[in-house]
Amino acid sequence: MRIDEQLRAAAAERILIKDGAFGTQIQTRRLNEADYRGGLELARDQKGNNDLLNITRPDLISAIVDDFATAGADVLATNSFNANRISQADYGAEHLVRDINLAAAAIVREVAERHQAEDGRQRYVAGALGPTNKTLSLSPNVNDPGYREVDFDGVSDVYVEQIEALVEGGVDFILIETVFDTLNAKAAVHATRVVEARIGRPLPMMLSMTVTDLSGRNLSGHSIEAFWASVRHAKPLSIGLNCSFGAEQLRAHVASLSNIADTLVMAYPNAGLPNDLGEYDEGPEATGAQVRQWAEQGIVNIVGGCCGTTPAHIKAIADAVRGFPPRAIPQVPRRMQLAGIEPMILAA
Repeated sequence: MRIDEQLRAAAAERILIKDGAFGTQIQTRRLNEADYRGGLELARDQKGNNDLLNITRPDLISAIVDDFATAGADVLATNSFNANRISQADYGAEHLVRDINLAAAAIVREVAERHQAEDGRQRYVAGALGPTNKTLSLSPNVNDPGYREVDFDGVSDVYVEQIEALVEGGVDFILIETVFDTLNAKAAVHATRVVEARIGRPLPMMLSMTVTDLSGRNLSGHSIEAFWASVRHAKPLSIGLNCSFGAEQLRAHVASLSNIADTLVMAYPNAGLPNDLGEYDEGPEATGAQVRQWAEQGIVNIVGGCCGTTPAHIKAIADAVRGFPPRAIPQVPRRMQLAGIEPMILAA
């Protein structure tokens, strides 16, 4: 049975659990610049380059993944959110992209297989792709609305480089997450299909949008429904929402997506909203109780945590949803009926 079929079969039996936030866990280690750099000769300050830790502190990243797996996570994502040539340019580390992604995938693969050998439960490795710090849909220059710092082909090529290394390192799926610009996500979808053709086998993908306000739109202006209409042609293994807000504020948007998506829905919120210092105060039990409402409502297949969530949050979420049946995937017509309007399914 193919790995995506295995996940679908497991998700038909119970609500699966995704891991939590790498950044939160890394911050608790109070690393200094030398910890990040690890002796590498790089001209710029590396503090905050979490992705680089895959090669300079693999022990630390492995420990974080292990904690999430122990907490009950079935889906383990790689520490590769900014492991792309565009984002690494800020650190002058573009030449390390392949090494970072290979290491990121290998670390999670090792932990996944070790835990599976110990308890017999399948763990799935998702290669995480962040949105980069550039946007294809919006101009960074208010005086030149038509200007773009990047183009579609260039962004796709950047993702191809990252995806190839993640696949070589051993990931099961490609997770295109925190989508603030739908066009960036479509470039990642295109790149996934390019790599899929090169390796000669299916490369399942997961897609997760982030909304920037309570109206439920991302930065490029797409609603939940418009986002799904724009990426549905890719036939993702899962579609979902992450980051954005806490579970309470995100619940209505997850419900909207649940009503129209004819695939698995995966949602992983922040630990509430950040305080004035940008920190997250919501405890594990509060997050777990709110995610439990999603399970009671029957709107999710996979749940986890994003910014501010710790292994304790993931354990609380796993405990909260245990025993609830997973969301039933609706048989959505080929052309979706949204408020009486048939949206065009856009191809990449």
